[in-house]
Amino acid sequence: MRITSVRAFPISFAVPPAQQVSLGIGRSVKRDAVLVRVETDSGACGWGEAHAARAPTAIAELVNTTLADLVTGLDAEDIDAVWARVYRMQRASHGAGAAAVIGLSGIDLALWDLKARGAGLPLWRLLGGRSRAIAAYAGGISLGFQAPDALAEEAAGFLAQGYRALKLRIGDGVANDRARIEAVRARLGDEAEILVDANTAYTLADVEAIAPVLEACRVGWLEEPFPAHAWRDYQAAARLTSVPLAAGENHYTRFDFERVLTDGAIRVWQPDLSKTGGLTEALRIARLAAGAGIVIHPHTSVTGLNMAASLHFLSSIDNGGYYEADVTAYNPFRDRLTRGLCALDAHGTMHAPDGIGLGIDLDVELLDASRAIPGPGYV
Repeated sequence: MRITSVRAFPISFAVPPAQQVSLGIGRSVKRDAVLVRVETDSGACGWGEAHAARAPTAIAELVNTTLADLVTGLDAEDIDAVWARVYRMQRASHGAGAAAVIGLSGIDLALWDLKARGAGLPLWRLLGGRSRAIAAYAGGISLGFQAPDALAEEAAGFLAQGYRALKLRIGDGVANDRARIEAVRARLGDEAEILVDANTAYTLADVEAIAPVLEACRVGWLEEPFPAHAWRDYQAAARLTSVPLAAGENHYTRFDFERVLTDGAIRVWQPDLSKTGGLTEALRIARLAAGAGIVIHPHTSVTGLNMAASLHFLSSIDNGGYYEADVTAYNPFRDRLTRGLCALDAHGTMHAPDGIGLGIDLDVELLDASRAIPGPGYV
């Protein structure tokens, strides 16, 4: 079964003003994604999601004009060989770096969808996994910069839905961050685990100042206080607090994670299957982590394709942790463009879809009507 066509679709939706959320990288005004379709000479088709990287048309152009030519004609079932060719010809030389890995991620997920569909199996079963309950935390673009009482009310609402963990956005100054974290802990008591994400907005001084609050409020992890490349800052921050440092959504391929493992500062790993090299590379990263006793909590992207892939992935590894449930108030790419995700159950857990492949149905009409919107996603 040979690959005959690869096509990327850059798509966007505008976020209504009332639903916009402010966090460490700005206020969300639109959301972007890149869907990737792979077709074969047998007539079979698979779909994947590449992260938009704040430049959906650029990622799609790279896939459509370069990566597609590299993989056309290759055996669609030999996913390792497809991955290796793109890596060697692009990332390993001088071919657009992270963007090439992001584009490869979409192709890789589409190939896994295609392979599982060909076998007539849900992806988790093809991978030798099992259908299991996966603990979910309330994440996505939510729980942002708002008045502490209002934030605590929103957090309580997620607890009422069944979530037993949630992630607050910090990076709005230590005083504001402290007020929000303390308000949520006071409202929820010990009923939920609180996680926090600074979206790279912190300095070492901020970490030192907020550390006593994180520890007193029993925060589960401090996510991305710094950019991924600031490895010296991560090492220094790990000495300032007992709260585990988390990162990984902006680390690309197992080679970035090998550095993370050597440094030893980041103990919570969060690869995004639509950014780090697809499912193929995420499985390698999970094996690397398992040898060091590290649990994987994948970061999720925008559409149900990535969300489903993350659930299949977590169902297929022994060191899987939380699933990041997207509780963004307005996300038609989760609710309308894709269908097939299971709902949260009363125990705060979710299951991977039971349908074949990724188990996700795609509304092609909405895809055609969701052309990319120019401009930044956060302002």
